[in-house]
Amino acid sequence: MKLKLLACFLLLSIVANAQSQHNEYVQKGEFGITAGLAHYFGDLNTRAAINRPKVALGAFFRKQFGNYVGVRLSAHYAQLGYSDIYSRNEYQNLRNLSFNSNIWEVALQGDFNFFKFIPGDPYYGFTPYITLGVGVFTYDPYAYINGQKEFLRPLGTEGQLIGYNGRKPYNTLAVCIPLGVGIKYNLTDKINVSFEVAHRFTTTDYLDDVSTTYAGANNFTPLSTAALLQDRSVEIRPLNPLGVEGVQRGFAKQKDQYIIAEVGITYNISTYKCPSAK
Repeated sequence: MKLKLLACFLLLSIVANAQSQHNEYVQKGEFGITAGLAHYFGDLNTRAAINRPKVALGAFFRKQFGNYVGVRLSAHYAQLGYSDIYSRNEYQNLRNLSFNSNIWEVALQGDFNFFKFIPGDPYYGFTPYITLGVGVFTYDPYAYINGQKEFLRPLGTEGQLIGYNGRKPYNTLAVCIPLGVGIKYNLTDKINVSFEVAHRFTTTDYLDDVSTTYAGANNFTPLSTAALLQDRSVEIRPLNPLGVEGVQRGFAKQKDQYIIAEVGITYNISTYKCPSAK
């Protein structure tokens, strides 16, 4: 009888110790890759319409500080673009501008889990989270005319190259503030999957090469590429184009923005079980 009681005691001790160690499983970090879609909002998309989103790819490393808080270093490549032809606004349809741009972004973000997240534990294998950070990105808008790809910044479509009204060429490096939400689910001790949507507020209004007023055709060489791309309404209404000097071309008081929605798969690294101090 004593042997049976001793055996039961030892078994319960082993189970309790295993459970205690399991509860102390600590996730130290993750490395992940993502793929999804990116979309732009700005002077050509003033009503936050979703039309023809483009590809986005990313990679990141997240350092965990406990089960709730992490710091992430991420890198993204994304394509952005839009056209006035998608707008329901008659003025924008007539303006007839368009652009595309490649985005290269690096950001540092804080991630905050709503629930305790412990890889390998079925009770703590899922959590929604929020993310907030700061990053830098490069962009270089371009458009097509007569089948030819033309980068817009070197053309100075709003008179930057001639110093019109003190305008200068814009910088193709800008700051972004990613703010988003996501969900994360643990598949195995080593693998997680996630879905995230993060909006990027930026410090530039020239993501689309459009910001303020027309410089006017008289300030460009007639029929030059710069003249043709600063006012494309002439392609629709040749006798009465919009591009008169001083007429509104964009809205300079609001910066451009973009959003990335992506799915990710991550690999848990540097995880360990910390034995109890007792």
